[in-house]
Amino acid sequence: MNSPEFRVFPSPSATADVLAAYLAERLAAQPAIRLGLATGNTFVPIYKALVARYQAGGFSFARAASFNLDEYVGLPPGHPASFRAYMQAHLFDHVDLPASKGALPGVEGDIDAACRAYEAAISSEGGIDLQLLGIGRNGHIGFNEPGSPFDSRTRQVDLAPSTRAANKGDFPAGEAVPPTAVTMGIGTILDAREIVLVAIGAAKAEALDRAFRREASPDCPASALQNHGRVIVFCDSEAAGALA
Repeated sequence: MNSPEFRVFPSPSATADVLAAYLAERLAAQPAIRLGLATGNTFVPIYKALVARYQAGGFSFARAASFNLDEYVGLPPGHPASFRAYMQAHLFDHVDLPASKGALPGVEGDIDAACRAYEAAISSEGGIDLQLLGIGRNGHIGFNEPGSPFDSRTRQVDLAPSTRAANKGDFPAGEAVPPTAVTMGIGTILDAREIVLVAIGAAKAEALDRAFRREASPDCPASALQNHGRVIVFCDSEAAGALA
């Protein structure tokens, strides 16, 4: 088992500020960095703080490239709950990342072919240097739900009822969360040279404990990160509560 480095902060805002500073430093030091990006409420303040640092100067996204973890299947282009719309609103529209370099998984047409193409696109960029991850209450990373093989690659997956319930607030009233999505696989995630996992709030404490303090098991997808040599966990004190 590889032990991650835990960086614990007193509040969600402090966590976001320090992580944004860390990402800004990485971009300044490695302008052509290849980023793996995540979505969700956890990352809204992180991207906001990162955009503020970008606007203050000192680094650029112009030579960078990014690959998002996942995207829903079945949403029309431009749907406000799509992860493409999320990334445009919270990051892409505010920085100088070339439009052609902000990639999300394909979810139209031949999805199996789109998944293979996404893996090939990541490889063609030389792989991911730094992968951002959140963690679900059931231990999912990306949309890799419990039971996902640790060697899985980008693919279409069924979303757990708990995941769909957790994401319902992102959708217009009365609109159902899609039952499936395309996600990077756990094996794809583990190929990244560095992984930064973010956990905020007491509701994530048990998932962190299962991921890093118990034996690795597909029942907790995030526990696969025990097999990676460079994992940093940025979390607030509430999320870290079970780790003491």
